[in-house]
Amino acid sequence: MSTINKILIPFDFSEASVNALEYTMNFVGPNRDTDILALYVGVIPSTENEEKELKENFRKVLGSFNVKTKKEPVFNSVSGNVIETILVTQINQKTDLIIMGTMGDKTTDEAITHTSKLVLEANCPVISIPYGCEIKQPKQIALVMGKEEIEDKEVLNMLLNVARTFNSKVHVLTIYKESVYAEEAIVDRTENLLEYYLEHFYTEHSFSKNEDIEQGILDYINGKDIDLLAILPRNHSVTGSPSEGRLTKLLTLHSEIPVLALD
Repeated sequence: MSTINKILIPFDFSEASVNALEYTMNFVGPNRDTDILALYVGVIPSTENEEKELKENFRKVLGSFNVKTKKEPVFNSVSGNVIETILVTQINQKTDLIIMGTMGDKTTDEAITHTSKLVLEANCPVISIPYGCEIKQPKQIALVMGKEEIEDKEVLNMLLNVARTFNSKVHVLTIYKESVYAEEAIVDRTENLLEYYLEHFYTEHSFSKNEDIEQGILDYINGKDIDLLAILPRNHSVTGSPSEGRLTKLLTLHSEIPVLALD
C-alpha cells in the first residue's frame, strides 16, 4: 500500500500545470486516500471576486479530465515568491511529494524554469512532468546512480512507494566516463542495498560508458521504454561534497518523461 498521503501540485492554469494535474490524478487513481493540494501563487493577493473566479476555473479544469480521484483535489491561492511559497507550503502542509509541470527547454543548460529551480531547492521528493509526455502509470522506472554511495538510504522509500503502488520494475543505471571502471566494487557495495530497499521490484543494475552522462541516460530511457526517471541529487550532500546539481538541472529541462528527484 502506498504511504503517499498528500501531494502538492503548483498550479497556475498554464498548459504545463494542467498536464501535471491530470498526471497527478492518474497517479493517485480512483481508490487511494491521497489528498491533492493545488497551489496557485500570485504576485499580489487576489480579491474576493478573483478568488471565486480562480476556483471556478479550477473546477472547469477538473471537469475536463476523464479521471476521478477518491478525494477531489483542493485548490488554494496565495501570493508571494513562487519557489519560496511552494517550499513553505510543502513544510506547513506536510506533503509527502511535490508534482510540478514544466515546459522544459532543450535549447539551454541553465535553470531558467521554476520547476528546474524548485527541484534543486526542495528538501522533499519532486516529480517534474514535462508538457506533452504520455500520461500513464510508471511501470518501468530507471534509477540513476553514480559511483558515490547513497548517503541517506531513506530517500529510496519514495521510490519503493511508487514501485509498490504500480507494481513497477526498477532498473538501476550507472554511467561513467572513465575507460576503466571498477564495476565489481560498486556491485558489491550496492547490490544488497538495492535488494533490501527496493525489494523484489529491483530488476537489474546496468553499466554504460559515455562521455556525455546526460545523453547516456536519455539513450537508456529510450532503449528500455522507461516511464519514470529517478535521480539522487547531490546538491544537498552533507557527508560528501555537494554538487551544483548540474545533471539534475539538465534532466529536468531536457527529459521527455517524468523525473523523480529523490531528496
